[in-house]
Amino acid sequence: MERTASGHEYKVKDMLQADFGRLEIELAEDQMPALMSCRSVFGPSQPLKGARITGSLHMTIQTAVLIETLTTLGAEVRWCSGNIFSTQDHAAAAIARDSAAVFAWKGETPQEYWWCIKRALDWGLGGGPDLIVDDGGDATLLIHEGVKAEEAYRNTGRLPDPPSTDKAEFQIVLTIIRDGMKTDPKRYHKMKERLVGVSEATTTAVERLYRMQANGTLLFPAINVNDSITQSKFQNLCGCRPSGPDGLMMATDVEIAGKVAVVCGYGDVGKDRAAALKQAGARVILTEIDPICALQALMEGIQVLTLEDVVSEADIFVTATGNRDIITVDHIRKMKNNAIVCNIGRFNNAIDMPGLENFPGVKRFTTNPQTDRWVFPDTESGVIVLAEGRLVNLGRAASHPNLATSCSFTNHAIAQLELWMERHTGKYEKKVYVLPKHLDEKVASLHLGKLGAKLTELSKEHAD
Repeated sequence: MERTASGHEYKVKDMLQADFGRLEIELAEDQMPALMSCRSVFGPSQPLKGARITGSLHMTIQTAVLIETLTTLGAEVRWCSGNIFSTQDHAAAAIARDSAAVFAWKGETPQEYWWCIKRALDWGLGGGPDLIVDDGGDATLLIHEGVKAEEAYRNTGRLPDPPSTDKAEFQIVLTIIRDGMKTDPKRYHKMKERLVGVSEATTTAVERLYRMQANGTLLFPAINVNDSITQSKFQNLCGCRPSGPDGLMMATDVEIAGKVAVVCGYGDVGKDRAAALKQAGARVILTEIDPICALQALMEGIQVLTLEDVVSEADIFVTATGNRDIITVDHIRKMKNNAIVCNIGRFNNAIDMPGLENFPGVKRFTTNPQTDRWVFPDTESGVIVLAEGRLVNLGRAASHPNLATSCSFTNHAIAQLELWMERHTGKYEKKVYVLPKHLDEKVASLHLGKLGAKLTELSKEHAD
């Protein structure tokens, strides 16, 4: 870990890429008009002055525009990525040099990934952050698990026991908490007491927040950015459309046209992925648990079957559910030679990677970064798994496009402003909130001029 001349701590891949990152950030700013409008409107008054913001969100060029919007509004920022493969190293270098503390590089190990989150949350003797920008809920999770472990230690003297769980990444979380308690047994309680709130932008992590609210364990207010229309219908529904096929083709040079592609799940992300594959010429088959989503797919001309019906026939498999063990090692064993398997659901366990990695005699051949062919010993046939089962559009493609991301990140910026400006009023309790509709409409309207649109105005009679 190093420090810039201006005092920003950082650990990134290569600071020599900072100039390249700056050029791309300037290009992205032109395509993210709502965030730039936030700077021009709110920047002079510095409404976030004094706020410490920790971000745990993919360190890409688009995220760099969000970070510099927050710093322009007066905040001090520390940042890490939301996925071991999602960092764009030139973006991380530019931000580390110019704007904020950054701990992120493409190709982190799981241990390094959680170390980066720990560093992004560490604000020194003054405790933790005031606000969190989360995408996937990992920073929020670390604090909640830390508080739980500290309470157990205070009451019983028992330290966290990593071998008590069979989940590899949760073992890392417990190890970080246990080791930190040896020097500061109240670290996460201090963070909890200081935190004003979190904005969260991922469907599955929002579900976790609502569960914590229901059982009374949510430690601070949360704004659910994911269910803003300008998030769900633009980031989830439109953002994956270009980056999905991009990831497939960059990884494998596959010709999508004519292939049979299976999409598991027909929520907003699944709808986007199915549409993109159809547009590229694939014959798409859907798996679903929900009758309404299944009917929507059928009305779009997409066949709905079970994974078992098609596992030995399809060429491409994409999970888009946010749930676990959607494709198991037993499914993978039945796939045709060189079938491609990838995930675009938020969490990393939709594809049974532990089962595949531990299958007796299986061999792994890496053809290019985050593209692995796994060959079984008895058949000598193999499958191609992208991004180790993690988000393929961030591991193997160039993230979401600027304009779609601008909608999502403007919601984050507005949520951070709202939480900070209302921190002393009691407006936000330890619950999950959504932004009001008029702010959704404002975010959308800030993009229209860039696209050459003109809205029709209602007359008074029409409005009445």
